[in-house]
Amino acid sequence: MIKYRRLFMKVPVMVLGVVLIFTTGCNPALKKEITENELRHHIRYLASEKLGGRLTGTPGDSLAAEYIRNILKRYRLKPLTDDGFQRFSIIASAQAGNGNSLKTGDITFEPGSDFLPLSFSSNGNLTAEVVFAGYGFSFETDSLKKNDYNSVDVKGKWVMILRGDPEPDNPASIYIPFAGDRYKCLVAREAGAGGVLLVSGETYDREDVFDPITGGESPAGLPVLRIKRNVADIILSASGRKVSELEKLLSSPLSAVSFNTGSTVEGSSDIFQQYATTRNVVMVLPGNDEKLKDEYVIVGAHFDHLGNGGKGSSSRKPDTLAVHHGADDNASGTAMMMELAGKFAGEKSNKRSIIFIAFTGEEKGLLGSKYFVDNSPISLSGINAMINLDMTGRLKETREIQTGGVGTAEGLELLVKSLTDTSRVKPIFTPEGSGPSDHSAFYAKNIPVLFITTGAHTDYHTPEDTWDRINYPGMTDVAGYVYKIAGYLASEGDKLAFREAGPAESRSRRPGRRGVSLGIMPDVTGSVKNGLKAELVTPGKPADLGGMKKGDIITAINGKPVTNIEEYMFRLSQLKKGEAVTVEVLRNNKKTELLIQL
Repeated sequence: MIKYRRLFMKVPVMVLGVVLIFTTGCNPALKKEITENELRHHIRYLASEKLGGRLTGTPGDSLAAEYIRNILKRYRLKPLTDDGFQRFSIIASAQAGNGNSLKTGDITFEPGSDFLPLSFSSNGNLTAEVVFAGYGFSFETDSLKKNDYNSVDVKGKWVMILRGDPEPDNPASIYIPFAGDRYKCLVAREAGAGGVLLVSGETYDREDVFDPITGGESPAGLPVLRIKRNVADIILSASGRKVSELEKLLSSPLSAVSFNTGSTVEGSSDIFQQYATTRNVVMVLPGNDEKLKDEYVIVGAHFDHLGNGGKGSSSRKPDTLAVHHGADDNASGTAMMMELAGKFAGEKSNKRSIIFIAFTGEEKGLLGSKYFVDNSPISLSGINAMINLDMTGRLKETREIQTGGVGTAEGLELLVKSLTDTSRVKPIFTPEGSGPSDHSAFYAKNIPVLFITTGAHTDYHTPEDTWDRINYPGMTDVAGYVYKIAGYLASEGDKLAFREAGPAESRSRRPGRRGVSLGIMPDVTGSVKNGLKAELVTPGKPADLGGMKKGDIITAINGKPVTNIEEYMFRLSQLKKGEAVTVEVLRNNKKTELLIQL
């Protein structure tokens, strides 16, 4: 939002930050203390308008990576790769091609103004009858059973579906888990539909505005077009119905309205995905002990954020298209990581080598950290521990700091407690090693982890997460806490002994989900084609009890294909607690069928 944009952004902030840090009359290699000013200058640049929210694969992402590497080079760290970057490709965006078309009878509609393909649409052409199928529901819960496909034949046809659900103002609506566009399209595909036409009723979207096409989503397996209400009314005209009338009829939970429209539509979808190269920053401070220097402590933080937010992003204000500055998430953790690097480099007392990593792609599904552990320039067996700093800039008056992962190594919680100055920070410990941040990628590789954060706040994933709202004095206290832990792990004691601790079974934030889980940590990066890899199988959970192993690739559930994370979640949503399901997996390139009791 404009009121949080500052005049300082009109000056070359990067140059200013570097000059202020490195013209203090001391050699950066001799740096000893972490100061509020240095943290502030880093965050002020990384969270500036110039970097545009640091969306992975954008120029702002590249500028941030260059800045971080340059700071670490000035602190005399050495590149762990040839130039300190670890490059990989991602799907950065999706765009509509020139082959999108929609026609009924003699009426031809215009792409962009009358209709638009969705980002997860598969490319293809379809000329077929159109069936209206209400909200496109097909589910059964303890209190409600809905199937909008019971009374109609949709095989090979276009299906017109209303977006949303009958209870848009009910935050506890039972429909919430089944109301997403992609979910409905997968249901339609399962029913045999050849294509989907999605339309917004007035209650769902009075302005009838198209959402921008976003990238990074795998195709749903059929053409999907979002059409305007006036277009839908033209297609419905042969039946004598209109969208406004149908939305009112379907406002009651018990209503069901599905019918053949009597119209035929000729349509095509043309989406092309654009790839971009992005980079982790990977630098190392070599250890000074001949025996221990080939063991490593990793201090990491992700530097990417949400760009301009908007619909399709994880912004908490999706209707606001503005720079999401990401000062706390996670310029704060990145700044702390850089300043810890400077302090350790100035002292040069670490016996083990310390690797400092700035991860990209965290907001898109831990892409950077997963790429690192799958393509590591060092042996993963040599890593003593990984410390992940994510949102470390909002220490509250209680001085509580969340510290996860203390159960991932024998004696780790007691060790951290012994190193803590409770007058400065008050840790709240949790044992689990997995969670929604980059440490999970390391935990999945049997590496002890610590996840350190000052926690969420109302500015999280909004444009209001700005540099001037950071608690800089608190950051220095948190940095001191991390410094003691990292310093001990880098120089003292034997190598930690890994211990499984979770993952804790996730609980949805969305009401109405039934909480069915196999008890695995799935690979969200799409590294496996035509399947979903189990990165971790939790002991004692259904998958483990059914014989699933870490590294198994799930290819089907109850005989229905699983080709990616979206289909996996879709299949789970159709299951109930207590069911016995067959899960097909590939293990060492051999097909295995498991029976798993939920």
